[in-house]
Amino acid sequence: MSKAMSSKVSDKKRQMIAGVDIGTTKVVFLIGAIGEENLEIVGVGKAPTTGMRQGVVVNIEATTEAIKKAKEEAELMAGVSMSAVWLSVGGARIQSFDSNGMVAITATEVSQEDIKRVIEAAQAVAIPNDRQVLHVLPNEYKIDGQTGISDPIGMAGVRLETSVHIVTGSRSAIQNGIKCVENTGLKVSGLVLEQLASSLAVLSKDEKDLGVTVVDIGGGTCDMITFYQGSVMHTAVIPVGGNNFTHDVAMGLRTTQVDAENLKRKFGCALPDMVAEDETVDVEGVGGRQKRTMSRRDLCQVLEARAEETLQLIRTELQEKDLFARLGSGIVLTGGSSQLLGLVEMGDFVFDIPVRRGVPTKVGGLTDVVKCASFATAIGLLQYGFEQEKLITKKRMKTHEEGFGEKISLWFQKTKELFSDAF
Repeated sequence: MSKAMSSKVSDKKRQMIAGVDIGTTKVVFLIGAIGEENLEIVGVGKAPTTGMRQGVVVNIEATTEAIKKAKEEAELMAGVSMSAVWLSVGGARIQSFDSNGMVAITATEVSQEDIKRVIEAAQAVAIPNDRQVLHVLPNEYKIDGQTGISDPIGMAGVRLETSVHIVTGSRSAIQNGIKCVENTGLKVSGLVLEQLASSLAVLSKDEKDLGVTVVDIGGGTCDMITFYQGSVMHTAVIPVGGNNFTHDVAMGLRTTQVDAENLKRKFGCALPDMVAEDETVDVEGVGGRQKRTMSRRDLCQVLEARAEETLQLIRTELQEKDLFARLGSGIVLTGGSSQLLGLVEMGDFVFDIPVRRGVPTKVGGLTDVVKCASFATAIGLLQYGFEQEKLITKKRMKTHEEGFGEKISLWFQKTKELFSDAF
């Protein structure tokens, strides 16, 4: 048996997990094999889509077809068929806010049940019927006024408080996304905020503790998430993305959208000074007009204006929320459009704090394929699902052990009663 065949056979025996990232311009479908400690990517599928706008479904048929193509490609590569998938949710219809909760500690020490009750208390706020809660993310806990507690289990006290960050999405937009996935014969295992998934793939624990903002620059939006002391402090969506860059190139150089996208990817740069003056590019004409040769710097000057405007919008969002003082680790740019040459260097100048490009590094398997900023969300989806699967397994084992313990206790009790009756 060949190595490829034997690896596919072994993959079928292992537990598999899948994630689908439905972006504005493309759908990414990943399949991972769950090991004892890590996750290995075994299947990758990608397909362009025209059914999305700013992260929201506008054409169910086109989006469904793109998911189906990406799914088939990933399943063919992995040699398995998937029945369930973790789905990313993002785009302009995401809103978030902070909330607080307080409960009395039932015993002398904080238990898991107390944490569950205090989070439920913080979540008990009025949410419009057209919105759906995606995540309730605890920031910190307080016990009898003592702040800065990240894990209160086992601590003594009377009163337990928490502050949480609640993320909501448009119910109709979420349901349309789920419908597109279900139309391909898949079941949705769970929903994950897009920028939260991206952060799982590209951030280290130290960065989250020191303070960092991740900006996932996609085709239609910039999705932001800020961490401080290991907790989510802020999420936001800016309705500008890579499609705006492409449109500017098409208008500025008078070419088609398709050629503008190709020029941006192959020759684009956010800083014209990084490009030699004598470099040229061939630009396709529109409506049968002849191809033209132009200076590459002309292309870069168009992109420079849009890049600077986008980064300034991100800066304004961070300034308005007074977050710059907490960004000890700076800013991480990820997503497909973050790969524009010179964007990180421009970010260093605009933000005046360290900026880097984030690529997934915490997975095995097909790393040569997925070690790219455009796969950050999809990789993060699998990592989120991997952690959730471990929690579910742990709960099942605990329930099983408790049930087995109860049966043993009952057996001893009956045996004791039997001997008591006999004597």
